[in-house]
Amino acid sequence: MKKSLWFVIGFAIYAGLMWFYLFQGADANLPVDLKGSAADPAVFMTDRELELSTDFSRIKDFIYFISVPLEWLIYLFVLGFGLSKWFRKASSGLTRFSIVHTGLYVLLLSFASWVLTFPLRYYSFNVSKSYNISVQSFHSWMRDGLVDFWINWLLTTVMVAVMYWLIKKYEKRWWLYAWLLSVPFTLFLYFIQPVVIDPLYNKFYPLQDEVLKGKILDIAERADIPAENVYEVNMSEKTNALNAYVNGIGSNLRIVLWDTTLNKLSDNQVLFVMAHEIGHYVMNHLYWNLISSVVLSFLGLWLGNIIYRKWVEKYGKSWGIKGIGDLAALPALLLIFSLLSFAVSPVENAVSRKAERDADLYAIQMTNNPKAAVGAFQELATVSLSEVNPPKIVKWFLYGHPTMLERIHFLDSYKTSKRME
Repeated sequence: MKKSLWFVIGFAIYAGLMWFYLFQGADANLPVDLKGSAADPAVFMTDRELELSTDFSRIKDFIYFISVPLEWLIYLFVLGFGLSKWFRKASSGLTRFSIVHTGLYVLLLSFASWVLTFPLRYYSFNVSKSYNISVQSFHSWMRDGLVDFWINWLLTTVMVAVMYWLIKKYEKRWWLYAWLLSVPFTLFLYFIQPVVIDPLYNKFYPLQDEVLKGKILDIAERADIPAENVYEVNMSEKTNALNAYVNGIGSNLRIVLWDTTLNKLSDNQVLFVMAHEIGHYVMNHLYWNLISSVVLSFLGLWLGNIIYRKWVEKYGKSWGIKGIGDLAALPALLLIFSLLSFAVSPVENAVSRKAERDADLYAIQMTNNPKAAVGAFQELATVSLSEVNPPKIVKWFLYGHPTMLERIHFLDSYKTSKRME
């Protein structure tokens, strides 16, 4: 109880410090040399939009920085108060089949986490609604949340069942065999996501604007992308934000535009956005993402195994855990993986930002329309209430893309250099 109290006090202090940093202490002033430039939000946003973008972004950032340690606190709570041991006992009492036992345990753990994090997720949903970013009904939001819950439960059950079977059979090298099995599993998920998982959330259909479709497919053909269609997704039922992407591998590759993007951007701006997404494919960023996830999963499983063994050895008895092969130790393993993922996220984001900058460069060279490129990001920032120059910690942990300040300045500078040439 004493340790739990200290954890809660520590969490409260951390939340207070993070609130102060984001809302009072963070320096997000624009560099002097960029004031009045195309990257200056005062040039393309009204005073009210500037105020809303700052408030909305800081609240969403605060929610993120609270939600991550809250997840850790929940895992510690489940372990420290013996709930994990109870989940194992309750699920094993209902069945003798290992996979079903695992599924029931994961269901109990997932449900406990879902209930405890629901208030924060509901608050985040309401914030997006109040700032007119989300237009989704509560019913639709709950439906998406439940789809998320059951997909995650299914995938987690499969992975946990395999991992703990490997731990019992190959106690010392289970992590290596788990990694080897994760490679084809990851490839499979990349392959099926566009045609199996994504349609569970939204409706996809061929782009209705045939003229625009032809122009996008022309860029794809010049880039040697094996695409025969461009898909539109009805995101306007849920959000006012803008987006587009190319995902999938092999025959399941898809070029996708949100209908909000089509409604808000001009054709030339849409072509720049699509050229950017196509650039990711041309420069093999999709496959580099796959390779990096495989490498990071190897390092994560190797290091996670070392920490996991030490934790169970030190705290196992007090947690009611019999050994590393005990399913009741799963929250400890998930906590370790979450900590490692959070620790490496600044490095992942830095690499991702470099890839996004390269895709921006590819797109501007492909379309040769800097004005449309700058306008696209200005509109994206305005509509999505994106903070143009976020605090550094936010950039390090949350931004897989360059900031809007960096992107608009880069494209505007490209326009100036072309004019000089």
